[in-house]
Amino acid sequence: MSDQAKRGAPALSASLPARASAAVIRGGQELLARLWASLWLIVAVAVIMASLVVLAHLSLPFAIAAFLGFVTSVALLPRHEHEETNAHDLAHVAASARAVSQMQVMAGALPDPAILLDTAGHVLYCNAPARGLFASLREGSHISSVIRTPEFLDAVSAAPLRGRAVTVTYAERVPVGRRMAATVAPLLRGPGRDSNILILLRDLTEVERINQMRADFIANASHELRTPLASLRGFIETLQGTAKEDPNARERFLAIMAEQASRMTRLIDALLSLSRVEMNAHVPPSGLVDLNDVLDHVRDTLEPLARESGGALKVGRFGRAAIVRGDRDELVQVFQNLVQNALRYGAKGGQVRLEPKHTPPLGRQLGRYAISVIDEGPGIAPEHLPRLTERFYRIDVASSREKGGTGLGLAIVKHILNRHRGELAISSRPGKGSSFTVLLDAAREALPVKATAAE
Repeated sequence: MSDQAKRGAPALSASLPARASAAVIRGGQELLARLWASLWLIVAVAVIMASLVVLAHLSLPFAIAAFLGFVTSVALLPRHEHEETNAHDLAHVAASARAVSQMQVMAGALPDPAILLDTAGHVLYCNAPARGLFASLREGSHISSVIRTPEFLDAVSAAPLRGRAVTVTYAERVPVGRRMAATVAPLLRGPGRDSNILILLRDLTEVERINQMRADFIANASHELRTPLASLRGFIETLQGTAKEDPNARERFLAIMAEQASRMTRLIDALLSLSRVEMNAHVPPSGLVDLNDVLDHVRDTLEPLARESGGALKVGRFGRAAIVRGDRDELVQVFQNLVQNALRYGAKGGQVRLEPKHTPPLGRQLGRYAISVIDEGPGIAPEHLPRLTERFYRIDVASSREKGGTGLGLAIVKHILNRHRGELAISSRPGKGSSFTVLLDAAREALPVKATAAE
């Protein structure tokens, strides 16, 4: 122990001057900091003393002594509490800014919509998926400008005091039906009034649509396929029994069975097409389409069908490129369904016309494109018009089935146009034919395609 004390004594004696020197340096730095902080006041006192010496004939030694006394008092007085408070506040603000910046980086990397709010509910940051979900969302705006559901707003207001994350499920009806799950999480553990809030959003629409689609598919399939299946079963039993040796009956029954099987194929194809469209109805298309290209494609594919049925198909075109935001294949399907209906239910040997019109922009409103599919058929009674786009709704069930209709064509058209934020206008009078008009908004962007020749 004595040896260790002897060895430790020189080290301790050697460290004392270093500690004293460090203390002197720290004291000098603090003294300079105080003098620098009060420099403007020291300069002002020096000017006053010099003025008194020159103008009031104050004794120079007295003025110097007074000035040195003032400087000494400034150097020796303790720092004001408000300076420490300001320094603490500045450090707190800097720490908060760093925390917000780090949270912005994290939110920007998330694949789901994420919104960062302050305690009052104003948007501090929103990532790209959130801006895509809410077109009017802006930093600085209040979250209630885009989500007005009371349950969600209550969760945001209570988040700082709750001190834990909570998930709220809410539904939107405009512009399209959508169901969302919002996780509201304060960024500080435990209750606190100055905690920022993180909003994480998850779209449940597709999951619920898939579940509903499965239920509807089973219900519709069982309803529409029961009749052809029963016919097939009856004919098979007949061919296996009494008509087993009758070649004429066999030929007649086989033709009917082939027709019923074809009908089931059309039903299943239409159901699958409707299911795909409904599943994506809440996701607006992102592509740009020239409606002239769509009209040309419809004319090329359906003119042979029109000639085969003894009718005629006349397709107009826009005088210049008619650009809309949409999905080309789905828009082609819209007009194919409408033209096929017009050929199927219109006057036999009559003409079907596609007439395009353009409504120019007015003020801040974009222009609109309208394409009417007009037939010369018997027309539709007014009481049927509101229900034409319902699934499996038919004015004359027997006639529709005989002509190969599934009752799903207009339902598919309606859901495609809902996805494109478009409209379907139907007008008809008995004996005067029918007109089905598709209305689509013009796109803001120009499409870099080859120039379209004037009509």
